[in-house]
Amino acid sequence: MSSLANQLVRAEKEEIARAIRTLLGRPLVSLHDDPAAFDLIRKRRQPLIQWFDYFCGWRLVVEPRQGYARLVKVGSEPGASRPARRRRTTRAPFDRRRYTLLCLCAAELLTSPVTTIGMLAQRVVQAAAVEADVPAFDPVRSDERAAFVDAVKLLEHYGAVTAMDGATDSYLDDEDAKVLYRVDTTRVIRLLAAPVPPSRVAADVQSAEDPEGDAEGIGDPEGDMRGSSGVLRALTVEARYGGDEPTETQRNLQARHSLIRRLLDDPVVYRDELTPAQSAYAASLTGRQILRRAAEEAGFVLEERAEGFLLIDGDAVATDTKFPDDGSHAKVAALLMLDLLVTSGPVTVARLDTEAAGLLRRFPQWAKAYQSDGGGPRLAADALEVLTLFGLARRSGDRVTALPAAARYRVDRGVAVQEDS
Repeated sequence: MSSLANQLVRAEKEEIARAIRTLLGRPLVSLHDDPAAFDLIRKRRQPLIQWFDYFCGWRLVVEPRQGYARLVKVGSEPGASRPARRRRTTRAPFDRRRYTLLCLCAAELLTSPVTTIGMLAQRVVQAAAVEADVPAFDPVRSDERAAFVDAVKLLEHYGAVTAMDGATDSYLDDEDAKVLYRVDTTRVIRLLAAPVPPSRVAADVQSAEDPEGDAEGIGDPEGDMRGSSGVLRALTVEARYGGDEPTETQRNLQARHSLIRRLLDDPVVYRDELTPAQSAYAASLTGRQILRRAAEEAGFVLEERAEGFLLIDGDAVATDTKFPDDGSHAKVAALLMLDLLVTSGPVTVARLDTEAAGLLRRFPQWAKAYQSDGGGPRLAADALEVLTLFGLARRSGDRVTALPAAARYRVDRGVAVQEDS
């Protein structure tokens, strides 16, 4: 092979690897938001489609004319660790009410390529009125309008609707605000990443999981997830794995896909968290070769240790959040408290509360949102949530334990050296 041919092959591999990591960090890439990333995905779409299908069992849809690429990711286990978030300043997670309005808005947007915010709100009023288990939507109430605006703004963020005239936020203060939208109905449909359409989920599954209707888990993402776990599992059943009577080939396929999905989605994967099938696959010669090949082709560095596995993206393209990071007070506090967990753990939750309160006293001008009564426990709880999300700590009852990956953040205090006289 000539030197030029080698360079072209190397450049193609690097482009494919970067496109894979881009889609992992942003499963919906639009031409309007990031022309360079979309053009790269469009150019390399065939090997990308093959990579995601073989290693993960995920479907990649690239629409060059409509200007978007959608990676349809299906998780092995439903979880609430990455909720939809409000696009306004608080960035708070969606509660059940907002998820409900998001679904109603998406359904009603399919009826017309153009609409206004008032017309959409009235359609949601009518849709909620005919659904027995959905509370009525009242746009006269300011809290209801705020939830509705959060749902519409998320759809705007995904490019499903575009404001042609006016601003969505104006509806917060004025029920009669005028906002004109263009609707991309195809993209609305693509937002749902579920192998099984919701309309096909048996009604008895839904009623068995949540007999009290909307009463459970309102405003609590974790509660919402607990109350809907059966429905979510029914939505994510994948026929390719053979159901209750899989063949040996289907079992191996599910083990490969589920393990690599976890590696790509989770900051760290511990061996004691794997299923027996995943553990056996990871220990096999074929499994190890495929894991290493998947990491190499995607541009990751695979760390394989006795405790588990970790994929490292040196460019941080494939991640939606980072640690360490000074982007939030909770992340700073998490890093400061991590050394305590590593050197003195396990510790009680009360000990972390005390540590957080001490931080707030030492730095009275820092983290002003927590500089009030009960601020210490709130900061400790948020910091612990960060550590749990990144696979660095685990809470069991009243005790918190550092996990093996936390050791890399141990503070090196050095060794005192005595000079010769």
